[in-house]
Order: sequence, then C-alpha cells, then structure tokens
Amino acid sequence: MPQYLFNPPPVAALPIRGESTLFPVNRLFFVGRNYHAHAVEMGKPVDKSVERPFYFTKSISTLTPSGATVAYPPETGNYHYEMELVVAIGRAGFRVKAEDAHELVYGYAAGLDMTRRDLQLVARDKGRPWDLGKDIEQGSVCSEIVPMPGRVIDSGALELRVNGAEKQRSDVNKLIWDIREIIQDLSLFYHLQAGDLIYTGTPEGVGPVVAGDVLEGSVEGVGGVSLTIAPAA
Repeated sequence: MPQYLFNPPPVAALPIRGESTLFPVNRLFFVGRNYHAHAVEMGKPVDKSVERPFYFTKSISTLTPSGATVAYPPETGNYHYEMELVVAIGRAGFRVKAEDAHELVYGYAAGLDMTRRDLQLVARDKGRPWDLGKDIEQGSVCSEIVPMPGRVIDSGALELRVNGAEKQRSDVNKLIWDIREIIQDLSLFYHLQAGDLIYTGTPEGVGPVVAGDVLEGSVEGVGGVSLTIAPAA
C-alpha cells in the first residue's frame, strides 16, 4: 500500500435516488451564459449563429450536497445564486456526435452555481480568469442524482426561491445550447468520463444572498436542491 505524507481527501460522491450506492464525482463543468435572458441580464447577449458554447470548471472540493448550511464566503459583498439543471455523465466519450450524446447520460440533478459576482465581473472586465469569482469553497451545490440512462431532457420548469419568494423561473427548453449540443461540443475539448457533472447554465433572475437566507430550487421531473447561508466565518 502506498504511504502518503498526509491523508488524501475522500472520494467526492453524491447519493443516487433509489440506490444504496453512491455516484463518484470526477469533474465539474459549467456552461456560461446559456439562457438568452440571463446573457442579456449580464450585459453579454449571445448570438448562437456566430458563437459556440464556453465553459469554466470548478475544483471537485467545491462540491456540496443539497441541504447543507455554508458560511457566507470571504472577500465578497455580492454573493449570488444561479439555479441549474445538472447532467451526470455515466460513460466515457470523446468527439461525440450530437445524435449519440444520449448514450453518455446517466442521469440528472438540480444544482446551484454560487458566485462571487463582484469578483467575477472585475475579472471579466479586465480579461482575467474567473476563478476567484466562481471556484468558491462549498460553492457547487448538487442534489441527489436521478438515474435516467440514455434520456435527454429537453423541457421542464426550473425555478429558485429565496426565503419562499420566487427569484428565478424558466424552462429547460430555453437553453441556447441544448444537452445534445453541450455534450457534443464539450467532448471536442475533453475526454468525458463517467462521474463528470455538467451544470448547463442559469436563467435570468440571479441575485444576491445574505446570511440567514434559505435557497430552495427545483427542476421539473428531476427534483429539488436547497442551501442555507450562515454568517461569515
């Protein structure tokens, strides 16, 4: 057995609905600006006829299960929620054709891409990486995985409430790049692997949270995700 200088981190994993086994998570991919209304909201409209999807990643250590209570993060005064449908990849694929994309789908989850919006916008406007704005400890929240092998979700209501008040409401059918297109394009850059999660983008209505807020989101046919914001540590 190998000897390590210190104990390596445990395997990141999420529960699977109806199963006693866990879904081991490999990588976290995020699609940027994938709803037209949100792209306009952020001041960066998208023209699909001349653009292609873009992505960012987060450290696997940011993965946080639904229902957690997390501290308001440091070095920000504008911490935002972004409600998203998450695709769970169940088999390897590289340079996947759109018509074959369903073969990589294991299932789906509901997720929150938490964002230091002030730091993200500074980085964006100065042409710098988004890491400090996006790669936040406990900032990638995800529900249990719902097995739907081979199924492509192309519609379904998506919403988020903060302290019971509706903040985001849209439908998966408003994705600029749908799930087949995302898997096809992302697999040109990466050898997708079982355990990869793809957060597919957020609709309009993103906004700030403060300590004490309770976030509750849902995706029709998939389930819900929740998060409580605690005071800064």
